[in-house]
Amino acid sequence: MERQEKSRRAKKEDRKSRGALLGVLFGILPHSFCVAFALLSIIGAVTASAFLKKFLLIPNLFLILVIISLLLATISSAIYLKKNKCLCGAGVKNKWQYLSLVYAGTIMANVLMFFVVLPAVANVNFQKTLRADTVARLRANNLSELSLKVDLPCSGHASLIIDEIKKNCKARSITFSLPNTFNISYDPEETTPEQITSLDIFKTYKATMN
Repeated sequence: MERQEKSRRAKKEDRKSRGALLGVLFGILPHSFCVAFALLSIIGAVTASAFLKKFLLIPNLFLILVIISLLLATISSAIYLKKNKCLCGAGVKNKWQYLSLVYAGTIMANVLMFFVVLPAVANVNFQKTLRADTVARLRANNLSELSLKVDLPCSGHASLIIDEIKKNCKARSITFSLPNTFNISYDPEETTPEQITSLDIFKTYKATMN
């Protein structure tokens, strides 16, 4: 009897862990191409990154990705309930812990991607960082700074902005800060703020100089 009880508890814990992991997977999966775009840009895979760029230009991408995450979580939950022959109101009530873990994992993964992973990946996308942390140091290197606020749908688009500036302007350093700020160090003899802000990408996502 005691052995059966331990077995039931183990199965219950296993279901909980599986539900949480599935939720995390559903939260991460829709954002995978944003990460892929940044990685492909880093390694110089122009054709592949150009293909993914089309997805990053989709309006309201942020909302679409969240909806996809929740949709995947819902489909998985429905399959789970049907498999356990409890796809009904009473079944949902009985399996509320599992379902809560699935949706909580999905939401937490989305938050983690938007506020931690995607901004970090975007900043990795441009590693020609200048070790200058004061205005005086920047002037000593004959560099200027430009701070742009860009109307981004989500942080996943930061890699796209950085990649466009990197390809078309001779910026020495580009860093992204939440929610939508890009700090750019550049040589005024090589480029100007006007040249940077006139890039085609800023026709889609409006940029404002701070």
